Amino acid sequence: MIPITTFAGKTVAVFGLGKSGMLSARALIEGGAKVVVYDDNEKSVAEARAAGLNTQDLRKLDWSQVAALVLTPGVPLTHPAPHWAAALARQAKVEIVGDIELFCRERAKSGAQSPLVAITGTNGKSTTTALTAHLIASAGRDAQMGGNIGVPVLALEPFAPARVYVLEVSSYQIDLAPSLNPTVGILLNVSEDHLDRHGTMENYAAIKERLVAGADIAVIGVDDDWTRAAAERIERAGKKVVRVSVVTPLRDGFYAEGSRIVRAAGGKAETVADLAGIGSLRGAHNAQNAACAIAACLALGLDLAAIQKGLASFPGLAHRMQQVGAKGKVLFVNDSKATNADSAAKALASFTDIFWIAGGKPKTGGIASLAEFFPRIAKAYLIGEAAADFAKTLAGKVPAEISVTLMAAVDAAARDAAVSSAKEPVVLLSPACASFDQYPNFEVRGKAFIDLVLAIPGISSPIT
Repeated sequence: MIPITTFAGKTVAVFGLGKSGMLSARALIEGGAKVVVYDDNEKSVAEARAAGLNTQDLRKLDWSQVAALVLTPGVPLTHPAPHWAAALARQAKVEIVGDIELFCRERAKSGAQSPLVAITGTNGKSTTTALTAHLIASAGRDAQMGGNIGVPVLALEPFAPARVYVLEVSSYQIDLAPSLNPTVGILLNVSEDHLDRHGTMENYAAIKERLVAGADIAVIGVDDDWTRAAAERIERAGKKVVRVSVVTPLRDGFYAEGSRIVRAAGGKAETVADLAGIGSLRGAHNAQNAACAIAACLALGLDLAAIQKGLASFPGLAHRMQQVGAKGKVLFVNDSKATNADSAAKALASFTDIFWIAGGKPKTGGIASLAEFFPRIAKAYLIGEAAADFAKTLAGKVPAEISVTLMAAVDAAARDAAVSSAKEPVVLLSPACASFDQYPNFEVRGKAFIDLVLAIPGISSPIT
């Protein structure tokens, strides 16, 4: 844990007692602050009290004595309306921060000069964060990975000069981190998301841009209008900007050309890495993730040989284009994280001869937007609530059967793929749906798929 000493001797209120909120409270106490905690959930308050924390309804707090409110990222700061705790803090002119901000202030105070790579974007954050940390660690350096990816930032090891921190940062977290100042900031892409929390696309994009605007080096994917404009603004402000594209060759920056990642400077280009044969980095979206991670690692001083070696050993993330195993020529891929059509499109674009398992609790729009990928699908196996509607969309375009359950779908897809004449048939779970009709979350659904695949006689060990 990283003790937070920047509020030593001061009173800090913490609202939201999930994992990050509890860690924030403990880190502040460890650093000498007086901490009072609260939550709208009475059970969470009781658990915090049983753990020895000072609990108090913040509506009864003397806010004139409070130095800061630490707000959990899941609590609304602005839209659709500020949470009552945020409103009270603002009324009392008390600053509102999150755990990322506590980290940033402590990092600045420590003087340890620990490099920080911070990654955001609408899509690809987790893979890019995990890949960047993997490349740094595989080169023999101490990489601490956390933030929105699963490990709260304050649970990481304390600051040390040779220690590199790699953080996934959501828009909610950026909104609560005004002094976020990474050594290298990565902005992958911006598309419509979380408008219920940010109000407009302009607000959402501006919050994402803040992460790279405060960086020493800004690595920005420039394949959408929002990020291109951000790169231009930040460069005009005098910051170093490294552009990345998987759509267009660049005169200066990094771009993808087939499986190769190319670095260009003044129009002169050199290949810096090759993703050919790296299953965990298949597809154009992963080329962008890899190019951004490579740019960040080069900025930190890693050499190209170490980076290529690290790319080849990257196992990928569970439930995101995860190669589970193979039987003969048939590859089994778990993309349970694809809970909408846009996410499934990335997987469908990455393979041909697909035996596609799809369905679950449907999202608005269904799968009509995936029509361009239908020629890649040998057959579809439909499960859950969406099965009947998906079958109607696919009728006359893609052979399909309603399997209902994941077990039946895996059995049928494995059987059909095994006798396919295709050179590289793929059994792909990429549901384009939420899981809640049959599973508590996409992780449980993905784990069920993995277990079913690994139970197939003659299946290989998991592929990395």
